[in-house]
Amino acid sequence: MEFTEKFIGQTLEIISKIDISLLDQIINEIAIIRENNGRLFFCGVGGSAGHASHAVNDFRKLVGIESYSPTDNVSEVTARTNDEGWETVFTEFLKVSKLNENDALFIMSVGGGSEDPPVSVNLVSAVKFAKNVGCKVLGIVGREEGYTKVNGDFVLVIPNMGNENLTPHTEGLTAVIWHLMVSHPKLKKNETKW
Repeated sequence: MEFTEKFIGQTLEIISKIDISLLDQIINEIAIIRENNGRLFFCGVGGSAGHASHAVNDFRKLVGIESYSPTDNVSEVTARTNDEGWETVFTEFLKVSKLNENDALFIMSVGGGSEDPPVSVNLVSAVKFAKNVGCKVLGIVGREEGYTKVNGDFVLVIPNMGNENLTPHTEGLTAVIWHLMVSHPKLKKNETKW
């Protein structure tokens, strides 16, 4: 019972510290991107890859914005990893998709990527590529010092309650945040079934 109470207590404290102003800025950016016929490209690794896929569904179905996730095509991801290396799997997908200044790269990641030490370097490469083509970088991450937060445009950090439960809190609340986004009156176009 002690762990359960602690985890729930941490969750409530984290939610109370979410930067609502920044969250509203991200929502506004997505509304502008949709108005300009731009697209969203969701990138994540591990559990965040699953989130990216789920978010693509919600943003396409409920928000009516063209959205993609490179990890949805396991054949392309594994072929590119095998032939070109893990670092470039996202950038090569984005190049073929003709990522441009009307689009946004949306990173979902606990750490947000790092060059030193090299962690989630494919996210780092994707952020660099997006910035080079004039594309906005949005995100939900769990670390202030990660590459995405430092170099992105509008990146929400899930407040850290210590490293003990950083990953489960970040990944769990990422789902809460993007569900808030697709339910927001500025974005939502279509109703959910339930």
